[in-house]
Amino acid sequence: MTELADRSAVELANWLHQGELSARELLAACLERIEARNSAVNAIVTLVADRAQAWAAQADAAFAAGETLGVLHGLPVAHKDLELTAGIRTTMGSPIFADFIPDEDGLVVQRLRAAGAITVGKTNVPEFGAGSHTFNPVFGATHNPYDLTRSSGGSSGGAAVALATGMVPLADGSDMGGSLRNPASFCNVVGLRPSAGRVPSWPNRTPNSALGTSGMMARSVDDLALGLQAIAGHDARVPIARCEPASIFADLTPCEPGAVRVGFTADLGLPVDRAVREALADVPERLAALGCRVAEASPDMSGAGDVFQTLRAWHFEIAAGALYDRTPELLKDTVRWNIELARRLDLAAHAAAIVAQRNLIARVAAFLERFDVLALPVAQVVPFDVDLDWPHEVEGEQMPTYIDWMRTCSDITLTECPAISMPAAFTPDGLPVGIQFVGRPGGDVELLRFAKSWESAYPVGQRRPSPVQPR
Repeated sequence: MTELADRSAVELANWLHQGELSARELLAACLERIEARNSAVNAIVTLVADRAQAWAAQADAAFAAGETLGVLHGLPVAHKDLELTAGIRTTMGSPIFADFIPDEDGLVVQRLRAAGAITVGKTNVPEFGAGSHTFNPVFGATHNPYDLTRSSGGSSGGAAVALATGMVPLADGSDMGGSLRNPASFCNVVGLRPSAGRVPSWPNRTPNSALGTSGMMARSVDDLALGLQAIAGHDARVPIARCEPASIFADLTPCEPGAVRVGFTADLGLPVDRAVREALADVPERLAALGCRVAEASPDMSGAGDVFQTLRAWHFEIAAGALYDRTPELLKDTVRWNIELARRLDLAAHAAAIVAQRNLIARVAAFLERFDVLALPVAQVVPFDVDLDWPHEVEGEQMPTYIDWMRTCSDITLTECPAISMPAAFTPDGLPVGIQFVGRPGGDVELLRFAKSWESAYPVGQRRPSPVQPR
C-alpha cells in the first residue's frame, strides 16, 4: 500500500474520482508512510489520524451516494503550522501558542477542505515563520531527507519534507522572503510563490500588502496546479485578491520553448556559494537545448535588501508587536530583532521603502518586456548544517542578519512577480539545488507552462530520497 504514497496527486485524484481507489485506502498508505519516516525527519508535528480516517470515510460515502466531488476529493493534505485549523493545534512554532487550538479554519484550509481534501496534520515551521530554516522550541528541527544532518529550509520546511518523503501528495505553505521556494530547492520538490493576490489569505493583518502570500507545494508542476485549483481565486475581504477563477490552472500544457526569451543570472549580483554555481552552471545550455533564447542578464535590483528589511520589520510589528510588549522573553531573538528594527524606523523610512519598491517594480517590468522569464538560483547556499541558526557567511562575505543569505528569494519577493522553484541538479554529495524561474506579474499560468516544459525535459525531481532510518 505504501507505493500509493509515491504516486502523483493528479494520478491519485483521477483514481479517486473514477472509483478505482478509496479515500480510506489512500489515507492508510499515507499514514503508514508517516509512521515509517516522520520520526527521522520531524516534518509533521501534529497528526490527526482519527479525524482524517473519519473524513476519509465521509468522502467514500459521498462518492458512493453519487454526490458532486471537489477537485481534491479524498486527497490527504498537510497544513503549515501557521495556518489556522479549527479544533487542531496551531502553534506557529512558538511556546506562546504551544497549546493553542483555533475555533476557525484559515481561508486556505477552508478552500482545501471544500475541494474535498483530507487534513492529516500540521507541518513544522520556524517560530512565526521567521527565517528560512525550520526549527523551533516547541518541536525542534526538521531534517533534510537527503541528508539528515542538513537543514530542510523554511519556513515551509515541514511541508517540503512531507512531500519529498511521500507522506502527503500535496501541502500548503506561505512565502514572504522565500518560504515556498527555498525549502522546495533544499528538498527537491516544487514550490510556487504566486503573483500578488493570486491566493488570498484570511485572517490577514495586512490585507493590502503583497509581501507575504499563501501558496502550494507539490512534487510536480501538474500536482501544484491541481492544488491551485482549490486555493486560488478572489476574496472580497482582501483588496489585492485577483478576480480570475481558479479554473485557469486546469489542464496545463507545456509552452513552446522556442518562443521563450530567458534572462539568466548566476547570482543577481549577490554572493552565491560555489557549490550552487557549479550545480547550475549548465542551466543556460540546458535552456538553449530546450529551444529557449537565452542571454545572461539581470534586472537592476538596487536597494532591494534595505527595502525588504524595512517592509518585513513593519509586518512583524503588526503581527507580533503586542506579544513583544507582553512576553518578549518568549519570542525568538530574530523575531525580537525584527520588531525592534520596526520601532527604530520612522514613517519617513517606511515611505522611502514604498517609493523604492515602486521604482524596483518598474525596473523589473522593463526587464520583463525584453525577456519572458528570469532564471536564477533559488538559494545562495546548499542545505547547511541543521544545528546552525543561519549561514553567517557566503563565499567569504558576512551575512549580518538571518535574512541576508536568502536574498535571491527575498529580493524577488519585492517584484510581486510569480516565482517558482524547480528541481535542477544535485551536488556531488547528493544535495538538491533548485532553479528559480520568475514570470510577469499575473502570469502564473504562463510561468507554470514554462516550468512544465523544463520538468518534462529535465525530470530531476523524480530522484526521491532513500528511505531514512529513525534518528
